[in-house]
Amino acid sequence: MASRPPELDGTCLLLPEPVPSSDLFATVSDAYADLADEYGPRNVLILKRHPAGLEWLTAALSNATLERGGGGSRSPRVESLPEHASKTVEEFDPTLDRLEYEERIELISLVIDGASRAVPDYLERAATHESFTRDVGQLLLEVTRQRRRLDEFDDPHDCLAFLYAMNERFHAELEERGYVERADVIPRAVELLEADADELLTRVTASFDAVLAVEFEEYRRLDRRYLAALSGDADLVCLGERHASVERTRVEPGRVADRAREAGLTVESLETKGRETPPHRAITRFLATGETPTRAADSKDETAGRARHIRTDTAREQVRAVATEIQSLRDRHGWSYDEFAVAVPRIERVPETRRRLRDAGVPTATIGTPSLAEDPAVNELYAVVALHCERAHDGDGLEEVGRIDSARDSSDPRDAPVDRLRARVPDFSTALLAETAETSVRRSLERWIRRTDLKGRIAREEEWIDAREQYDGIRRVLEIAAFVEETDLVGPDWQGLRRMLRRTIRYDAPYVHAVETQPPTGGVTVCAVDDLKYDSRTAVFLLDLIDETYPGEQFLTQLFPSAWLREMPAYPAVTDPSFEAVTDTFTTADDGGDPFETYHAQRSRRRLALASRAAERVLYCCSYERGAGGLRRTHDESRYLTLLESTPGLALEEVDAHADAAIHGETNAVEALLDQPRGELERLLREASTGGDADLGETEALFEEIAVVLADGDIDDDLADAVRSQFEFAAGEVIRDE
Repeated sequence: MASRPPELDGTCLLLPEPVPSSDLFATVSDAYADLADEYGPRNVLILKRHPAGLEWLTAALSNATLERGGGGSRSPRVESLPEHASKTVEEFDPTLDRLEYEERIELISLVIDGASRAVPDYLERAATHESFTRDVGQLLLEVTRQRRRLDEFDDPHDCLAFLYAMNERFHAELEERGYVERADVIPRAVELLEADADELLTRVTASFDAVLAVEFEEYRRLDRRYLAALSGDADLVCLGERHASVERTRVEPGRVADRAREAGLTVESLETKGRETPPHRAITRFLATGETPTRAADSKDETAGRARHIRTDTAREQVRAVATEIQSLRDRHGWSYDEFAVAVPRIERVPETRRRLRDAGVPTATIGTPSLAEDPAVNELYAVVALHCERAHDGDGLEEVGRIDSARDSSDPRDAPVDRLRARVPDFSTALLAETAETSVRRSLERWIRRTDLKGRIAREEEWIDAREQYDGIRRVLEIAAFVEETDLVGPDWQGLRRMLRRTIRYDAPYVHAVETQPPTGGVTVCAVDDLKYDSRTAVFLLDLIDETYPGEQFLTQLFPSAWLREMPAYPAVTDPSFEAVTDTFTTADDGGDPFETYHAQRSRRRLALASRAAERVLYCCSYERGAGGLRRTHDESRYLTLLESTPGLALEEVDAHADAAIHGETNAVEALLDQPRGELERLLREASTGGDADLGETEALFEEIAVVLADGDIDDDLADAVRSQFEFAAGEVIRDE
């Protein structure tokens, strides 16, 4: 299937480079308005390749077309391509079930466990690593998206041959059970539209006369085939950016213009209208295209592009410095929290970064589904499931559970869930567990949730973001319970639910399900760097700009060594590019070095370029010098930061991130106040030990100011006690016992 080339009939409009977000949205709005004028707003379908940034695009189109039309909103029909393909498949068969993430984990695990084919030794050893199942899952998802099959390759690597065979057996099981997994939606939709099964093509295309394909630089071969089938009788306009493809170039090399011409599109270049020129514009251009800045003849400023640089000792201090700078910008400019975005290299870094920002007094807006293993509500429900399993095994004999019993092994498996439930539920008892038990595992969990007021406890004890995420965790557990009762994969009982929950919790990845970056209450957005491509914020902070991350040390996957990947043509990504392919795809690349590393390093450089253009006013590049832990391993700054600093016309202005810098924000002020007594006395001791002169007048003045603050009466009593304790600690006194 993947070998058939797409045939498109239409126009491809290409911007010369990644432009500022406001210019990009304006360009898309102009293209949409032209089609809406000709065909009517509701007869134009707008397809964006990736769901990320869809809300920003929709809002931009609504605002721009409202201004241009001068009347009511044109209500643009904006959908992501995966979403539209999913609706197409459902249009053909409304009874078809899409396999959920948890269900996929269970089914593919059963397929692998029951494999008759010998597992390669390498995979046997690799299976002990924590990320093994996630890495295998990502590989199989990519194989499915591209519709690759084992018989396409003459002599595949043993590991890939095994995994391909398991994937095909897995999909045979899916077909037999009437499921379709999300990665298979676009390939399935392409097959149905091209065959016009049950006149599906006519039904799907009847509601529009024109298609505007946005983010065309990221459309892969199967995406282009879907677009070709969808737009056969419609006016097709594709809009993309040169030097902006990151995801497509992961699996196929080449520039977007070449791919458009191969598909039959007429390529037209668009001129940027220069609606916005942020100070870092030249930096974005340089990262994306390699074009060095030129200074205007009448300009006295030799710097054409400028960003700010936060450099700290550790990753923890990096986030703290970002929090301080956000508070500082709010104080100086009055910007709201939702005008900021903090971007991390990988989605897995979101929970930790968000927590540290909130600890520093900065509210965050990102809502997602974190790892189930880290969800307290999920852990409570898992403890309930575990004890119900023991009830079923012991015949309701749980009276002795949790009691001090010298005859019972201290490692009794029932102790941990009992201790967890006693810590979370004030009136927990085995009788309560029995009262909530029913014949249905799902109804039993629902009864426990109501009887113990689990949602009420969460609402009272947690911040609203944590509460919302824990509600999502509860929903996922109940969905798993419902699936257990419906499927024949596991038994429809407590043992079956425990097995599936344990496997899901073990292999679950944080934020793999949904991330919402614009909840109604506002706050700083914390997201993966790739999610900023179709986003726009007043200030953007790019975190972890170290060479280990940008470009990184491992490309594509952790499952196989890079040396193996170069010899794996069956791997579903670009693994053996020629020098010509590298330079044809990236104008920023030279023809030296290892082609594989150079190719994927250039993709990483583009990620930074696309994220940087999301900043409307100010861009921050953030790095740190060493990691945490006993070894305190040092980190080199990203080679792209070093390159920016050494390029004439580009400047990175250092931000003072030291402890004695200006203090902004209530949390930072409190911590600085607590640090003052010990810090000042330690300074005096250092001066005395080295024979220096210490100005006691400054110390007296500082302590008098603190005394005035403590005596003011408006300060919190606990804070006042904490400050006094710091003086006692600094003086070597024993802590007060009150």
